[in-house]
Amino acid sequence: MNPSLLAIHAHPDDESSKGAGTVARYSDAGVRCVLVTATGGEAGDILNPAMDRPEVAENLASIRADELAEAAEIIGFDEVIMLGYRDSGMPDTEPNAHPEAFVNVQFDAALERLVRIVRAERPQVVLGYDEHVRYPHPDHVRVHDLSLELFEAAADAERFPDAGEPWEISSLYAPVFTVRRVETLHTAMLGLGHESPFEQWLERLDGATDEDKDLVHIDITGFHGRARDALRAHRTQVDPDGFWFQVPIDIVEAHYPYEDFELMKTRVDAPGPDDLFAGV
Repeated sequence: MNPSLLAIHAHPDDESSKGAGTVARYSDAGVRCVLVTATGGEAGDILNPAMDRPEVAENLASIRADELAEAAEIIGFDEVIMLGYRDSGMPDTEPNAHPEAFVNVQFDAALERLVRIVRAERPQVVLGYDEHVRYPHPDHVRVHDLSLELFEAAADAERFPDAGEPWEISSLYAPVFTVRRVETLHTAMLGLGHESPFEQWLERLDGATDEDKDLVHIDITGFHGRARDALRAHRTQVDPDGFWFQVPIDIVEAHYPYEDFELMKTRVDAPGPDDLFAGV
């Protein structure tokens, strides 16, 4: 069976800011890569001043869908599946109370849809989310909860028997921004005489470590530019002069050319440390 990867993300643009270079690398190596995007991003702010116009705000979901299609093509996804749930926004906001918001949809109803996708695609590797302790967006937390349950449910013949033949996912990973990555690039920028964009990140990471995480480090040398091009395709969400592009690619590739993933669950004997498909 050909290798296959399924990436589950909360909003358009998440696929480009979390693991895009890794997916591009595997896509180029012949892995079938499928993207599932849970929401339309309707509640997102317009973060690029050049796109902050009334006609954009009025058609944000449609525009973000177009941005997603462009970004997914750049990365190399073979298929994009949009679940069509509404962006839940942050807690105690109007979008968060909408009955069609992702967080308000019955958990098992959303889970069944994902189980159906997994059983049809039969991926060895699934990308979900970690606990998102430092950025507890409700949609991200819901992806975390669903992906953990999906690992078990897709393989259980007694659960959702009408959703296809059971399939065992080999490994479930979550793309993560590690403390090591932030500290390494921060030090490199300062050492080369540049201003570092990571000052606020370090404040938020105060006291945090990576020691409790089972990490895999994927070398994406040669793919950083493609990942950034995909992120730039999300014109409503990304300021082209903003944080994501302030560390030159040559510095990234010289000092920390990796994307990091936390192993959440696995059925293989020897996962990692530098390949999501290790042991499959």
